[in-house]
Amino acid sequence: MIAAVVIALVGIAVAVAIVVFARRPRRHHVPARKLLVPFTGGHLDPRVLEAAIRIARAEDALLVAAYLLRVPLDLAPEAPVAREVEVALPLLEEVELTALEAGVQVDARIERGRTATHALRKLWEVERFDQLLVPAPTDRSPGLTAKDVTWILEHAPAETVVIKPAPVPQAA
Repeated sequence: MIAAVVIALVGIAVAVAIVVFARRPRRHHVPARKLLVPFTGGHLDPRVLEAAIRIARAEDALLVAAYLLRVPLDLAPEAPVAREVEVALPLLEEVELTALEAGVQVDARIERGRTATHALRKLWEVERFDQLLVPAPTDRSPGLTAKDVTWILEHAPAETVVIKPAPVPQAA
């Protein structure tokens, strides 16, 4: 009889513990690594984003999508550039939604600079990244140039992967 009471009490205690544990707010997992994907020119190839998501998931990394906003020399460095921001925000929102739907944490941001490489340099001065995924220039991408990619490869403070999506087949 005592054994049955003890077993019942242990069962109740386990059930209560399970209910309490299930209701506790779960701590948000913060990835230990950061994967930077810089882009500009109003375009990020969807296949580059897919690759970034796959790498971030495999590396348990935070995907940092950085739109490199170029501020023309005839403007002050902090001058408002509303037209460029209007281009960047929908792209960053699309990146965020796609990454979150895939279960990857994302930090989407805009970094300003006189050139794409100037904006990157400013970003690298204040933050550490474990890996960079750089979209290579293509004939359909107005973003980073071959000169930008070369500079990144020479100066990047982290492992760098350059990805060039296969061309889209032309309809016959």
